[in-house]
Amino acid sequence: MTDMSLNDVCRKSDDIVAREIEGEMIIIPMTAGIGDMEDEIYALDEISLDIWNRIDGIKSAGQIAQELDAAYDASLETIQADVLGLLGELVKRGIILT
Repeated sequence: MTDMSLNDVCRKSDDIVAREIEGEMIIIPMTAGIGDMEDEIYALDEISLDIWNRIDGIKSAGQIAQELDAAYDASLETIQADVLGLLGELVKRGIILT
């Protein structure tokens, strides 16, 4: 499932290794094969890291967007679209689960 809604609640997969290195979060699924490792490594920038840090298995995507609305100078609709886009990509890669 990659079509996310604001009601979806996500949690981080147990099958990943995530480490912050020089201000960037690097995420590697433990199920990645050696040959496709470059395609499986996922790096989060500052805003994506802010979203990542709010994924707790309790808050919905909409609640995460509401929290970010107070922190960033963008419209709520833009923030919601960004949150849903990132969560959808992370679900597709198996990094988070709904």
